[in-house]
Amino acid sequence: MAQPLHPSHRLSDNSPTAGRMPSVLLWAGAAIGGLAVIGALALWFHYGSQVFFEMIRTGFAACF
Repeated sequence: MAQPLHPSHRLSDNSPTAGRMPSVLLWAGAAIGGLAVIGALALWFHYGSQVFFEMIRTGFAACF
């Protein structure tokens, strides 16, 4: 008789790094998002709102 591909009970991972990967990915995503916001604010203060919005609009126009 054929055996099922997935066992009915899940195997547990008892390694010390088992629950760390989602947390590391979450913190990395938050850090990248924070850097993007800081970069956007730095450009805003350096170039002013008119130039900042013009650069954003030009970037969107190039993508679409």
